Amino acid sequence: MSVSLSNTANADDLKIDPENTIYLDLTYGRVVIKLMPDIAPQHVERIKTLTREGFYNGLKFHRVIDGFMAQTGDPTGTGTSGSSYPDLPAEFNSTNFGRGTIGMARSSEPNSANSQFFICFDDCSFLNKQYTVWGQVMEGMQFVDQIKRGEPPSNPDIIVKMTLATDEAAPAPAAPTPDEPVDAPAAE
Repeated sequence: MSVSLSNTANADDLKIDPENTIYLDLTYGRVVIKLMPDIAPQHVERIKTLTREGFYNGLKFHRVIDGFMAQTGDPTGTGTSGSSYPDLPAEFNSTNFGRGTIGMARSSEPNSANSQFFICFDDCSFLNKQYTVWGQVMEGMQFVDQIKRGEPPSNPDIIVKMTLATDEAAPAPAAPTPDEPVDAPAAE
């Protein structure tokens, strides 16, 4: 996969690790997310587990605040629920909550993150060291920008599909057309 430099990535970030890359498909297009297991190993592992289970597919963006963030990850679509797994202990780190940064949502209890997450539209550095950063949008921020606003939005956008790059099936080779010769073994 080729990665183009976006306004959320720099040249050092363009090395793609398929085991730590998420594809977040929205109705507007694909968002490529770099996972950060070095700073939030338990949160990254939870996101991978839920993604592999298909947990996020079809979930609504239930809280979307212009100039702030888009939040999803609640199966009820209300912002009050999570997965069947236990809550995670906080993994607060010094990574800045800038544009395209992804953090884990939680209640007022620091150790209450579960499945909900948010993507920052703009600088959210006031959240630094209060929420766990676990990912960064590398491509497709223009699609995140299109998510409908509201608390909740009147017609919320959904996650069409969320997959790990390593788990996404490679496309099958195209069948030859009648005009194309089929490869034959070389004559000896």
